[in-house]
Amino acid sequence: MAREPREGGRGGREREQGDDLVDKLVTINRVAKVVKGGRRFAFAALVVVGDQKGRVGYGAGKAREVPEAIRKATERAKRTMIRVPMKEGRTLHHDTFGHYGAGKVVVRAAEAGTGIIAGGPMRAVFESLGVNDVVAKSLGTRNPHNMIKATFAALEKASSPRHVASRRGKKAAELFGKREQTQTEAEVTNG
Repeated sequence: MAREPREGGRGGREREQGDDLVDKLVTINRVAKVVKGGRRFAFAALVVVGDQKGRVGYGAGKAREVPEAIRKATERAKRTMIRVPMKEGRTLHHDTFGHYGAGKVVVRAAEAGTGIIAGGPMRAVFESLGVNDVVAKSLGTRNPHNMIKATFAALEKASSPRHVASRRGKKAAELFGKREQTQTEAEVTNG
């Protein structure tokens, strides 16, 4: 009987979903439950799902077989999707910091052409999200579950200038103020 190659491990498996969703398998872990007769093995999968247009989610699943664990994790990831505002469809509007347990993450907006500078699980999140230019650093943990949860904590803090302006009861142009100053300076020099 020919064995199929085991999918996943650390990093990298990517699949297109029917509704324009991309799922990335972050990690698969074999876990054991000790019972009277010995050990019962199962597989725990961690999956990130995104539409590459600003929505992303993560999920964990556990089952006796790898494909079933991946399916469970994917279903949970679809249910927990969040929307993240992006600047010009390629990066974040501002730098953010997130933490979960011992996991601390710094996420910085980057200029065009920078690419995704992030390690392991964070890279999967940004690729699924559709961010093309970002610099991220994980401080404090290598555990993929805590890294992803800390990354999501940072992404949930991200907001757009339009959202901040509406919270303050202003218009987005009023937040920046540079355009108004340059117009008044131009009037003074010309007038």
